[in-house]
Amino acid sequence: MKIFTLLFTLAFTAFSLAPEVATVNTAESTITWTAKKVTGQHHGKVPITSATLDYQDGKILGGTFEMDMTSLTVEDLTDPDSNKKLTDHLKSDDFFSVEKHNTSTFTITEAKTSNGKDYELTGDLTIKDITKPVTFPVTVDVNDGKIVATGKLTFDRTHYDIKFRSGSYFENLADKLIYDDVELDVKLIATE
Repeated sequence: MKIFTLLFTLAFTAFSLAPEVATVNTAESTITWTAKKVTGQHHGKVPITSATLDYQDGKILGGTFEMDMTSLTVEDLTDPDSNKKLTDHLKSDDFFSVEKHNTSTFTITEAKTSNGKDYELTGDLTIKDITKPVTFPVTVDVNDGKIVATGKLTFDRTHYDIKFRSGSYFENLADKLIYDDVELDVKLIATE
């Protein structure tokens, strides 16, 4: 009987310690990308297809989000032909190879915070089936049961076999050079 009680207690404790999974509202959440080159920069959106946050006692413990690379958009070019040309190029094998790799993901492996508001999130970013660890700062605000997590994730595109016009791989690019760092402004909105 003692063994049964012990097992029940351990099972109940483990169950009660499991984080709650907060479903992220993908329609309200956004990821905005920014890429810079010598002569300027471009930006656009990458839709979130699914996302969750592991949330317990007012703190984020983990989570994941998936991006639909096939629906990547360019938002700074208003000319339809120029917009289509850049969008198609970003989806090509020079960049994200979306026909072969139609999603990218980020999975939190560690969430550090001292106050439950300002975080340092570390996780695995997977692009083109290549996974690398990244760390970035995130701010979390909770109001009326709504969790809003915002942060800027910066990654080196060459780590994901995206080398087109990279100064790390090609010389004498002059004003054709595209910088290696890509910024993702992440905003996830979920309910407790």
